[in-house]
Amino acid sequence: MIYLKTDAEIDQMRPAGELAGELLDMIEAHVKPGVTTLELNDIVHSFTTKRGAISAPLNYRGYPKSMCTSINDVVCHGIPSAKAKLKEGDIINIDVTPIVNGYHGDSSRTFFVGSVSEKARKLVEVTEESLKRGIAEVKEGARVGDIGHAIQSYAEGLGYSVVRDFVGHGIGKVFHEDPQIFHYGDKGRGQRLEVGMVFTIEPMINEGNYRTKVLKDGWTALTIDGSLSAQFEHTLAIRSDWTVEVLTLSPRQKNGGLKA
Repeated sequence: MIYLKTDAEIDQMRPAGELAGELLDMIEAHVKPGVTTLELNDIVHSFTTKRGAISAPLNYRGYPKSMCTSINDVVCHGIPSAKAKLKEGDIINIDVTPIVNGYHGDSSRTFFVGSVSEKARKLVEVTEESLKRGIAEVKEGARVGDIGHAIQSYAEGLGYSVVRDFVGHGIGKVFHEDPQIFHYGDKGRGQRLEVGMVFTIEPMINEGNYRTKVLKDGWTALTIDGSLSAQFEHTLAIRSDWTVEVLTLSPRQKNGGLKA
């Protein structure tokens, strides 16, 4: 069941979205060689708590940490660890979801660790552009398939693959709601977009095969062939006048225009 939000409810979601963006701005300075993902987790958790917010991932369905840290061939849901130390040339996706006033704000970015290879840089750039193209399809009369088609046709046209196993989702007072937002699909197919929908778009783009495997921890998803994977995510809302608001833009992104 899709829970459609009023403009007033969307306004109430904005602080959580803005904090998510602010967290990602803040953590970027700490993403450098030698830092562990547990250290990054603790910085995000402390920042979130000091702002009077809650880290939604912590203890969510048994997840043990306050955010996800996915390095290189980890597609998503990587668990922060004192053993996972960042190295020069890594790429890392950091996925944060603070709760403010009962509402969730969900966003992620893929960061470079020091100087990265050209192939890694290109993958991240294509993934960021894939998110932008998906967002551009959110408009009156559109369907979920339009979002997926825009992402899939762009990424696959450049020789990359789109992960099928994980999708975007509705969000509000509940972390994961309907509708599911597929990052692949056919134009003109799927759920029609409606006023009041609030959902994430979060394409995961692989350098190699699109298939994934999940480790025994039940969370960490890896590319099936060990190839690099990148992801970017924003939370969007469709207001009553069909204005599409990207709720998770940080202050820095707002000043510089939409940048995934």
